[in-house]
Amino acid sequence: MSPHPSAPADPRPAADWNAAIRVLARAAWGRPFTDAERAEYQVLLAGWAAADRAESGAAA
Repeated sequence: MSPHPSAPADPRPAADWNAAIRVLARAAWGRPFTDAERAEYQVLLAGWAAADRAESGAAA
């Protein structure tokens, strides 16, 4: 079972996931992520990867 079952089901495009990752990274600029930020990053990364795979598959 996936540790983040809701992320891949989210219909946002990869660009939206990427933008959310950038916002998170900018908020932590110059310091390591907190545990909460690290967990959020993992959810965002899983969502981005799923959206990227879906978009890549649709384009093929």
